[in-house]
Amino acid sequence: MAKIATRPYSRYTQTALELLGQSIRAERIAGRMTAEQVALRAGISRSLLQRIEKGDPGCAIGAAFEVAAIVGVPLFAADPQDLSSLTRASSEKLTLMPKAVRQPRKDVKDDF
Repeated sequence: MAKIATRPYSRYTQTALELLGQSIRAERIAGRMTAEQVALRAGISRSLLQRIEKGDPGCAIGAAFEVAAIVGVPLFAADPQDLSSLTRASSEKLTLMPKAVRQPRKDVKDDF
């Protein structure tokens, strides 16, 4: 049987996922919600919730963000209005940027 290679993640990513998982678990417990209740509300399995709480990088980002929202862990802004403002500002910034990134031409001689 062939072994499936696992994707390497940076230490920063692993630590951030661990922090998100711990924050979700802490808020769930502080809110007196069982894993079953949160999983049901999020429309996911209890085992997926456990993986999210452990910081498993293989979990769908949408599921992790939904669970965070349900238990009250702010991701980018605590207030939904602030999140809308941040999204709008990001969209405006992207509008001003080029539509694609291209590799620089290698045949350009710019040594004067």
